Amino acid sequence: MVEVLCHNSIKITEDVIIYIDPFKINKEYHDADYIFFTHSHYDHFSPEDIEKVRKEHTVYIVTEDIKEKTEKLFGKENVIAVEPNKSYHVQALDFKTTYAYNVHKAFHPKENKWVGYIIEVNHKTYYIAGDTDNIEEIQNIECDEALIPIGGTYTMDYQEAADLANTIKAKVIIPTHYGSIVGDKGDAIKFKELVKNKEVKILIS
Repeated sequence: MVEVLCHNSIKITEDVIIYIDPFKINKEYHDADYIFFTHSHYDHFSPEDIEKVRKEHTVYIVTEDIKEKTEKLFGKENVIAVEPNKSYHVQALDFKTTYAYNVHKAFHPKENKWVGYIIEVNHKTYYIAGDTDNIEEIQNIECDEALIPIGGTYTMDYQEAADLANTIKAKVIIPTHYGSIVGDKGDAIKFKELVKNKEVKILIS
């Protein structure tokens, strides 16, 4: 099961419980087996919100630029640093990293080596794009469910995101990164209208 709790704050509940970029968490969960971070911006790496989902043996999947900070806050034992376009096996979980960057904007430079993820769990694959434009490196993605940003300003807008959604091979598309800092539900509705031959789930109301 996938929940978009807020913005790009995502919870996947399968055989394990996975969070991606926990942000504006409104209750104490303390159930995370894994927490993935796409990059270091405050709306994606929020120590206050991490505290609400972490537990004793949570594994933290981080980009290199937040590895040291994560280790200082939560200990070194379960912190794994990643870079784009790699495959990883961590405990019971297999996942790949993808590129995530802006082309004509300075918010998310390619040289920062920030990432998206393709996570395989319980025989399903979830693509979490992170903060990215519709870049060449992600246009051949294959997955069961794809979570892609539509809010514009810092990422793709809903039209650019729909172009990506219509290009990749995914059964279900879930729009993210709107409704809090940028974008609103109207963008999600317009996005859904532009996506062809795929199920679109709007999870941020």
